[in-house]
Amino acid sequence: MTSIERTAYPRFKRLMSAREMHVFFTPKPEEAAWVRERTRSEEHLLALALALKCYQKLGYFPKADEVPEAVVEHVRGALELAEGTGPHYESANTAKLHRKLVRERQGISYDQERARQIAEGAIGRAALVKNNRRT
Repeated sequence: MTSIERTAYPRFKRLMSAREMHVFFTPKPEEAAWVRERTRSEEHLLALALALKCYQKLGYFPKADEVPEAVVEHVRGALELAEGTGPHYESANTAKLHRKLVRERQGISYDQERARQIAEGAIGRAALVKNNRRT
């Protein structure tokens, strides 16, 4: 059976090795510089760095409570932030802006209408095949 981390709906592993943490969640120097240029507080710095690294690994933005504390601590340490610094947003607009920034950096367009059209087409084609009963 395929592990949940390798499915179309990836999630965080329960236990990650130090190597996995380093490979997937350590911001590269250019990523750290990019994050620092776009934030004004340490909390937002950590939040944006986590959004970037989580999106790169998972392909989506997890909810704050879904990010394991070990990942938060690792990114906090890699950015050399104070021990008590948490990834907090002052408003929903800041979180929305961070998601937009990460998508732009990753070269991802966010067009819900176009995505809906693609999904409807795929569902329609699949329904024709699935509903073809053999009598």
